[in-house]
Amino acid sequence: MEIEYLSLKKINDMHAEEIQQAVNRILSSGWYLKGDATKEFEANYAKFIGTKHCIGCGNGLDALSLIFRAYKEMNIMHDGDEVIVPANTYIASILSITENNLKPILVEPNTNTLQLDDSLVEQAITPKTKAILLVHLYGRCAYTEKISKLCNRYHLKLIEDNAQAHGTIYVERGTLNVQRCGSLGDAAAHSFYPGKNLGALGDAGAVTTNDDTLAETVSALGNYGSSRKYVFQYKGKNSRIDEIQAAILNIKLKYLDDDNARRKEIAKYYYSHINNPAVRLPNCSADSVFHIFPILCKQRNELQLYLKEKGIETLIHYPIPPHKQECYKEWNNLSLPITELIHQQELSIPCYQAMTNEEVEYITETINKFK
Repeated sequence: MEIEYLSLKKINDMHAEEIQQAVNRILSSGWYLKGDATKEFEANYAKFIGTKHCIGCGNGLDALSLIFRAYKEMNIMHDGDEVIVPANTYIASILSITENNLKPILVEPNTNTLQLDDSLVEQAITPKTKAILLVHLYGRCAYTEKISKLCNRYHLKLIEDNAQAHGTIYVERGTLNVQRCGSLGDAAAHSFYPGKNLGALGDAGAVTTNDDTLAETVSALGNYGSSRKYVFQYKGKNSRIDEIQAAILNIKLKYLDDDNARRKEIAKYYYSHINNPAVRLPNCSADSVFHIFPILCKQRNELQLYLKEKGIETLIHYPIPPHKQECYKEWNNLSLPITELIHQQELSIPCYQAMTNEEVEYITETINKFK
């Protein structure tokens, strides 16, 4: 059996006819940027997430960068201010901070959840701290009441990197209150890279927020700094979602909860049936949307080779942690043992909505036979 880590063709084939019709409509309309499809998607996605505003942009990194830039234009953040960010994350989270002349403060993850360890956050707060960037890595909700209380106590902005968690929910403890990730903080960035749970057929991203001023500022900054044609309030950039991508995302959004439900079924099977003592499955809430299904193994490289020989494609998220990357040489001597251990042991196995039960069972059986 040959199993791709993620078959974008199989995923898109599920809605191929609707996608083709949508693309044809845009081509026939003669309007390709900032048109009705974009307005419709922004409205629908804001409603889905549970925020007043959604502003489409070029990609997930731009979404994060625009949030920080907007806070600087609003005089809430300034050069040299500090932003707490998990050390275990994709590098885009950190690039968005340094791009805006802000200082990332790396905090280790929890060994059981692989998410930001909220017990370590307060000791990282200084008078220069202005925000916490919370990353819902792997499609798991990283939000905790403790983090929210710290933001309130120290007057910090809570920004969500929701690039991997479209549709993930947070259930407030002891209540019936349910919120989507992307609506839990002051602002959130979303990526619609093709491989995401909600993926376009190219690059696209968005910012969601309930803050009217932030929304207006982000919108202007992503349109060359202009909120009125040929009038430029800011030194902005060109970061816009195009009409074709917006139309495709509008279609896929209708099916997102169902697609995520299938991912949850697959993940539940993995949790119930993977029982190899050499493999550890990190703790995870059932509310995860399993953008990535990570397993940990001390013999990670041997396991990956073994699975490849059995026809199972896997990926590593991520082989080199941000603080060991060449672009951040100033951090290369930092010791962040938990983050480093995760990056040495993490292996991502296939988990997406177009998989068959037979494929899931074969992957499970194969992992259990690894010695």
